[in-house]
Amino acid sequence: MSQEVKNEHSLFKIPFKDKVYRFVFNIVMDPMDAEDIMQELLIKIWRKKEQYLEIENKEAWCMTVAKNMAIDKVRSRKMPSSDIDEHRDISDKTLNPEQAFEKNESFSNIMKLLDELPEKQKMIIHLRDVEGYSYQEIADMTDNSLDFIKVSLHRARKALKDKLLKNNIRSI
Repeated sequence: MSQEVKNEHSLFKIPFKDKVYRFVFNIVMDPMDAEDIMQELLIKIWRKKEQYLEIENKEAWCMTVAKNMAIDKVRSRKMPSSDIDEHRDISDKTLNPEQAFEKNESFSNIMKLLDELPEKQKMIIHLRDVEGYSYQEIADMTDNSLDFIKVSLHRARKALKDKLLKNNIRSI
């Protein structure tokens, strides 16, 4: 198999595609939209394969492109970017029904409060606390400085904590 064919074949073996999907899903909150965006991303990679193969940080590039597509999708719908009850199932089989209800209720309340944060802060919290990216990786993905990411994350966490205290919501 020639090197060119191997390179083209490797375009569709994105090792971080699950991370990108989860990230996109958390923006659009719709599995069909998330899958559509992933398909659009693969098409974009295919069309720009020469440039893509030369990109040093492919994961950051894919996250940035996918983020922009997801935000465009949400804007085109002109509706909230989350519908927690429809898309989140956090039932825990080890809890009794009352505990499971309280846990689900707390999680739903936290997600609603998180959704009230500015889009940039919400995205940074997701990338850091859910996906586990480093500050530098987030800075690269979002085209922001490292200091901006640290300050934004601090402010987002503080705002979320203040909202939790104000609404008397216990953590999960």
